[in-house]
Amino acid sequence: MASTPEFIQRQYDFAAHIRDPEHAPAPPDVEDRRMAIYRELFYNNVEGFLSNTFPVLRAIYNDSHWHAMVRDYFSHHQSQTPLFLEIPREFLAWLEGARSTQAGDPPFLYELAHYEWVELALSVSEESCERDDIEPQGDLLAGIPVLSPLAWHLSYRFPVHEISPDNQPTQPADSNTHLVVYRDRNDDMGFMLINPVSKRLLELIDENNDENGEQLLNRIAKEMSHPQPEVVVNAGMQILKELVDKDIILGTKKQ
Repeated sequence: MASTPEFIQRQYDFAAHIRDPEHAPAPPDVEDRRMAIYRELFYNNVEGFLSNTFPVLRAIYNDSHWHAMVRDYFSHHQSQTPLFLEIPREFLAWLEGARSTQAGDPPFLYELAHYEWVELALSVSEESCERDDIEPQGDLLAGIPVLSPLAWHLSYRFPVHEISPDNQPTQPADSNTHLVVYRDRNDDMGFMLINPVSKRLLELIDENNDENGEQLLNRIAKEMSHPQPEVVVNAGMQILKELVDKDIILGTKKQ
């Protein structure tokens, strides 16, 4: 097999040193002062973007631990995209699949990072709340409710929406925290803490194509073995109205 052309090998060596200057020597014919500019520029760009995307996570870590983690990611992770806005998702993939737990890591590290990433992902999403096949004022019980593509219902072991430098749980909560993170028609971001029944309703709406709102709520009542299904339906109707007001539910499918 032919060897790597010299100019390509030089590029590899140049990039390797920028990524991991402690273990990859700089090209011998490049002045260190010049290499330092590249080392700082590339690392600071990545670190700054991660700090802005994960502000709570950054606030929890002291400087040495934070920079050690970012440097480890920068040095070893092989990104699958050149897009700058995809760096946080690449960081998440690295946290989930490649990073081993280090001293000082909180037990909620990945979940908090995921929660903070969701806001960025939704803010830059090209999905839209405006659809021609939806009736915004449709009957939520007789019609088929439609979940906004800009509303993500999520479950976490830790109460990620409450975590801060002064509030760092050491153990998962007794029950999961269910949240909806969403972007409304005005492109404003929001989140909503929901209970397990609302979470189940959103799951059913998300995977539903042909059952109306009343049928979905009766299914939940059956799953709960509730003695009065009409109570669940009436309460569910109020939940649906609130979700519509927040643009989490966009309305009903047009017939």
